[in-house]
Order: sequence, then structure tokens, then C-alpha cells
Amino acid sequence: MRRLLYEEDHETYRNTVREFLAREVAPHQHDWDRDRWIDRAVFVRAAKAGIYALQIDERYGGSGEPDYRYRMVVCEEIARINALSFGLTVSLQDDLVLHYLLDLTTDEQKGRWLPGFATGEIIGALAMTEPGAGSDLRGMRTTARRDGDAWILNGQKTFISSGIMADVVVVAARTNADGGSHSFSLFVVERDTPGFERGRKLDKIGLPAQDTAELYFRDARVPAANMLGTAGEGLQYLMGHLPRERLGVTAKALATTRAIYQSTVEYCKLRKAFGGPLTDQQHIRFELAEMSTEIDVAQAYVDKSVLSYNAGELTAVDAAKGKWYVSELQKRVVDRCLQLHGGYGYMTEYPVARAYLDTRVQTIYGGTTEIMKEIIGRDIAAG
Repeated sequence: MRRLLYEEDHETYRNTVREFLAREVAPHQHDWDRDRWIDRAVFVRAAKAGIYALQIDERYGGSGEPDYRYRMVVCEEIARINALSFGLTVSLQDDLVLHYLLDLTTDEQKGRWLPGFATGEIIGALAMTEPGAGSDLRGMRTTARRDGDAWILNGQKTFISSGIMADVVVVAARTNADGGSHSFSLFVVERDTPGFERGRKLDKIGLPAQDTAELYFRDARVPAANMLGTAGEGLQYLMGHLPRERLGVTAKALATTRAIYQSTVEYCKLRKAFGGPLTDQQHIRFELAEMSTEIDVAQAYVDKSVLSYNAGELTAVDAAKGKWYVSELQKRVVDRCLQLHGGYGYMTEYPVARAYLDTRVQTIYGGTTEIMKEIIGRDIAAG
């Protein structure tokens, strides 16, 4: 099926991304997985090559390019080489942290943080999840109280992607115990803030090179100038930015699904069984036909979502539909692709085995499948 999403400039950009990944990522990704750490220098080179942070305004060192189709190209090319830990870190910057900094910062704050993001020298993280509060944002217990020209933060965050590597962390904290939905505020906590401590690097079943951590705030003194937006509006800011985050998860999920499917097709054409390639077997052809159809149908929805986002029209409900459906599709297709590889699919030297582990979190982070369905269901019931 011919896709109508991209124009000539996007395909030219694709060549740039592909060349960068072949030179700077592909030769190192297995070492990064083994070491459970990505060399930070690659993000400086990635930013210089325009692999991410394109939306930062030119006066802060970016390109001022908001077109999400360029993000889609990056997702597809990273999936093609199965560098999913690197891809998640890039997405964390483009689809989460930078989106908050671009939308909520003052000119003074932009001048402090955006140039570092544009050069890849600053890595960011977003800290919402707590040991007792995941999808239920109102259950957050981390607090912040005003003390002169600062806020004093106390609490714990967990499952924070890039929590060890991050130089700045956007932290959600309760600033008003009785304010209802206006009880929370957002702060940028910088690396050397007194009272801010990194916990252990968490041991995950997938995405080994992408560090995930626990964070602790013990009377952490954060300058008042580091608050994002208006006090008490943190929950509204978090909810308002979820469509972009969920579109990012959807884009990565579909790109990975298609890449693993395509590699499986090639495997089935080459793998001999019963006197011929696997594709001589009708059952195999039916399996491939079903997956190809499902991927193409999902692609049409995702492409439409990208164009809706570019037009400022992507709703939380539409983003939730894409997030749950495509991440569940990814889990299902990757599992079927592994099965078609037989015993080889269980060997980590094959991309499908690594993708099988990396894929599992897709239906959890960014809002679980169950939460996505609840968002959609409530909208239906209220309509």
C-alpha cells in the first residue's frame, strides 16, 4: 500500500537519519545493551545531525520545525535497526520533556534549558509515577511547600526513564492538600539540587540500555524560578500533554511492528522446511497475510493521527485509541513473528527475540491499555 503521508523533504531527511544511525548507533547498540547504558556522546551527535529537538526555535539552537512527520521518520528508521533503547531515549526528549519546556516555560527559562537540549548536552526526564501512584495521577504523594524564594520537595518517584542520565527532571508534586484537581504543580529539578538523590538503576526484562530509576526528594530545595507554568495547574498540564506522549508511543509501536514483520517475511522466504521455503506453506502465508493487513489498517489510523496532531486537532480520546490498539497489536504481532522463527526466535541474536522483550512495556507505560479504554468509554458514555 502506497503511503501518502510523506513528501520529498521527509524522504530526504530519512536518508540523513539512516546514515546517522548506521554510523553512530548500529555499531554500538549491542554494547550499550550489554553495559545497560547508552554513551551520552551519541545524543550530542544526534542533536547536531537533527535527529531530535527539531521543534526548538532557531534562537535557542533548534530548527523551529513542528511537523511530526519528521518524528515518524526517526521512529521508523530506529525500528529498522532495532535500536529500541536509543529510540525510547530520543522519544523521551521529543515527545515528553521538550514538549513541556516548549509550552510552559518563560523566556528566561527557555534561555536556561533549551540551548542545552538543542545541542544534546542536556538530557531530560519526566517524573510522575510513584510507588503507590501510576495511572492514578491524583494519588501522587510527593509534596512541595513554599519557603521564601524556593520550594521544598519531599517524596519518591519510580520507573523514571532516563532517571540516572537526566540533567533536568520535570517533577509533579502536590502543592495544595485541599485543592482537588488544582492540588499539583510542576517543577524542573536540576541535577545538583541539594536533597535530590538518584536511587538504584532498575533491572528490567527489556530495553536494557535505557536507564530507568528511582528518584528521591528529601527536603530538596528547588528555586521558585524553576516552577513550570502556574501553581496548582500541574494536573491540567499533565493531562493536556498526554496526547503527544501517547502519539509517540503509538508511532514507536507501529514502526517496530512493521520492522519485525518485514524481517520475519524475509526469514520465512529463506528458511527451508519440508523441501522448500516456509512461504510454500499455506498456513504461513495466511499468518503473514493477516499481519500485513492488520499493520496496514493500523498505519492508516496512525498517519491520520499524525496529520491531526500537526493541525492541532488530535484529541485525548483519539490518542488513547491509537495507543491501546497499536501497542496491543505490536505485542500480538511480535509474538506471532517469534513463533514463525521457531527455535531461532528464542535466540537473542535475532531481532525478533530482543523486540519481544522490549515490546512488553508498550501496553503499560504512557497509560495502560485498561486506562486507555476507560478514557474512551467515559467519552462514549458522556456523549
